[in-house]
Amino acid sequence: MVYLAGEDRYESMKYNRTGRSGLKLPAISLGLWHNFGGINNAENGRSMITRSFDLGITHFDLANNYGPPAGSAEEFFGQVLASDMKPYRDELVISTKAGYHMWAGPYGDWGSRKYMISSLDQSLKRLGLDYVDIFYSHRFDPNTPLEETMGALDHIVRSGKALYVGVSNYSAEQTAEAARILKELGTPMLIHQPRYSLLDRWIENGLQDVLDENGIGSIAFCPLAQGLLTNKYLNGIPEDSRAASTSVFLNENHVTPETLRKVRALNQMAAARGQSLAQFSLAWALRGERLTSVLIGASRVSQIEENVEALSNLEFSQEELDRIDSILNAGNGQDGGTA
Repeated sequence: MVYLAGEDRYESMKYNRTGRSGLKLPAISLGLWHNFGGINNAENGRSMITRSFDLGITHFDLANNYGPPAGSAEEFFGQVLASDMKPYRDELVISTKAGYHMWAGPYGDWGSRKYMISSLDQSLKRLGLDYVDIFYSHRFDPNTPLEETMGALDHIVRSGKALYVGVSNYSAEQTAEAARILKELGTPMLIHQPRYSLLDRWIENGLQDVLDENGIGSIAFCPLAQGLLTNKYLNGIPEDSRAASTSVFLNENHVTPETLRKVRALNQMAAARGQSLAQFSLAWALRGERLTSVLIGASRVSQIEENVEALSNLEFSQEELDRIDSILNAGNGQDGGTA
């Protein structure tokens, strides 16, 4: 069946300007980190991508090593682009990254000019595209001069292989220096992609100030803390969950009694607002409009639909914000609630 996008796809999504650029991103974007690789159900993946677009999600985020296996998420998204989304290419923002291990030998990792440019060339082939909208340095390389990595990003924009560039997983200090170099080169940094959630607020300790000062946007990954900020773990660790597996990103050691107490208390607050815990957590991350967008992951269409509903209630009272801080600070020598 030929896919036709919903005519009402732009009616309910919220779009935010990315820093001081002219580019707007949807408040909720779809990340293809998990569940879109070669081991996953193709029809389910296609349904999640097309339904996302019907809901106004125009931004799809990838990286060279997403899968598994590495590269397969880009290949799959390229197939969906060719079969379903090609007529809508100019309505889409497609991003990819390079920085983690991708191929054997000394040129398949980190941040050298050799790796960054070669990786993007491979990504474009997998995606079936002439250019991506955003290309990221996926992580800071302590052994390569930052001038080289940023120079590669500048070259990539000037060569027409990406419209904008950004960084991910950079500290506040690294981001400030990278932004300075890119500004001098004439290719401003568009965006930073950090990890950020109710349970991981590190960007509030300096990074957000650097981004504001430099007019750089931000898009948070893991805003639901790998599923901890959903209803999945409210009653413990399900046997089929990521935490019950051998995942290095979330395992039983992360699901502590203290964390569960906080999550359950937050869930009570969410219920009082008429939201699921996931919706509450996404709305909190977007509060105050300091973030441009949040990246959600999904394993089924219903999760995407639920998450987008978070946009119907983004306002928090000061009393609610204070209560959230109290809950999160419980166990740290400060007052807090219990479930």
